[in-house]
Amino acid sequence: MTPKELRQILQALVEHGVSELTLETPDYKLTVRRGGEVQMVAVPQVVAAPAPAAAPIPAAVPELAPAPPSAPKGATPPEEDACPGCVEVRAPIVGTFYRAPAPDAPPYVQEGDRVEKGQVLCIIEAMKLMNEIESEVSGIVRKILVQNGEPVEYGQPLFLIQPV
Repeated sequence: MTPKELRQILQALVEHGVSELTLETPDYKLTVRRGGEVQMVAVPQVVAAPAPAAAPIPAAVPELAPAPPSAPKGATPPEEDACPGCVEVRAPIVGTFYRAPAPDAPPYVQEGDRVEKGQVLCIIEAMKLMNEIESEVSGIVRKILVQNGEPVEYGQPLFLIQPV
């Protein structure tokens, strides 16, 4: 693999918000994880040998199944006891979280504010597009789980809203 090919792969990962990629060829195995970890392992050449008796294949091998969304490193998981019955508003896309429509504008919502279903809570910028994130329920914003300007992952909790 040439440096130019590797650069193109890394650029595509960033543009599409992919958090992990594994590429395997006859010569090497390349694993790239978001956060800068790159691992490349050379695969030794194997001389053809008689195949041993077939071993049973495990029933479920979820190799191509996507990993379930998880909170990124450093994120604090929401406390269930802190807000019983609260609804988590999760990031529907990967991007940058903004609490206000502009740097000099007031935030859409603050902790303790009452919100209505469909009311804009924040913006997530993804690939130069501003995506408004709306409340899924009417209620009171109990906790804002992300700081302004922080990157967010798909499925990451953003707000805890107590329905009323």
